[in-house]
Amino acid sequence: MSITVRPVGYDDQPAYTRLGGEAFGAPDGGRAVPTREEWTAAGFREWGAFDGDDLAARLRVYGFTSWFHGAQVPTAGVAGVAVEPERRGSGHLARLFAAALAEARESGETISTLYPTAPGIYRGLGYEVVGSFDDVDVPLPNLGRVAAPDGVVTRRAGVADFDAVVAVHRTWAARQNGPVSRAEKPFWTPPEKFFADYTGVTLAIDERGATGPEGEVVGFASWIRGEGYTPATAVMEIDDLIALTPDAARALWRTVGSFSTVVGTARVSTSGLDPAWLVLPDLTTTVHSAHPYMLRVLDVAGALRGIESPLEGVRVPFAVRGPADLTGGWTLTVSDGVTHVEQDDVAVGDAHHERPVLTANGLALLYAGVQSAANLRFGGHLTGPDTHDAPLTALFAGRQLHVRDYF
Repeated sequence: MSITVRPVGYDDQPAYTRLGGEAFGAPDGGRAVPTREEWTAAGFREWGAFDGDDLAARLRVYGFTSWFHGAQVPTAGVAGVAVEPERRGSGHLARLFAAALAEARESGETISTLYPTAPGIYRGLGYEVVGSFDDVDVPLPNLGRVAAPDGVVTRRAGVADFDAVVAVHRTWAARQNGPVSRAEKPFWTPPEKFFADYTGVTLAIDERGATGPEGEVVGFASWIRGEGYTPATAVMEIDDLIALTPDAARALWRTVGSFSTVVGTARVSTSGLDPAWLVLPDLTTTVHSAHPYMLRVLDVAGALRGIESPLEGVRVPFAVRGPADLTGGWTLTVSDGVTHVEQDDVAVGDAHHERPVLTANGLALLYAGVQSAANLRFGGHLTGPDTHDAPLTALFAGRQLHVRDYF
């Protein structure tokens, strides 16, 4: 029987939920099917591959914005990918992704991201690993040796401080590549729920700041205390520890470390080497879990245009070889301080050497700013003349890749 790929409706939810439970391990008693109201309010887009009336494969798309190159970029976040075990290897995922990503492009989303369980599956679809969202265990006794901050104190936050917390996250996120903006569902959280989800949210306040009577909020940590009071076994969870100054980082780490008589480990959600970690006297840590993060460009011109750049007057012709929606030639120029991209009428094939040629995976790595043109050549993701390697690298470099939200 032929396979039909279509959006998943509410009547498909029992089968959709069952397949997800098989793939990701349902709790005892299975996963509850959402009510129609819950499903409608969630705001995601679900797709399925159907063999007649039977659901053979599924995925979910979250539409949100994430920060890249100083702007909030419309992003299609893919999650919940599952295929019936008897139908794996039959090409269903390629059909599902083709339909879901076509819809994403029509919606104006210029990039797509996902957390893979098996990265190799998604590389053939144009995705590449650009970073990792990790839970890292930090021994609390080590935090007692963090130097005392100068002029920064901490206090417990309340609902009235929500805007200040959001402002700190936005300031930090805008200077990175990758963070979810938390401006849209499911990442935007009402203030009351945000604070209810944690044992505490601690603010770092620079008493020398002039933004309020008590000073300026320059960092925050959101944490769950966890159970027990034996340091050998007790673990507290830190969802965010974001600091805009080194003294803010010192103040927050020392506050976390003050639990060391009853908690032995802080399990911190992080990615890469965040500046907040640079104030630690050592990095004696253990990675508890790692979640690779993959990216794919959906719209070459849409993703690459409008990026602020000091390389005024630069002109870089390039081509992309990969999935049909990405294959083609473009010319990128910088004028008036931002990038402009025009598509060219050129053929792109294995023998095309008149301009630099990126694979779809190489384009993702270059856009995310995590690999240089030279490294892309080492990895086989950039071929052709190297005349433009230096500007290609410089156009997209300069920001670290960080992610803080799992989906």
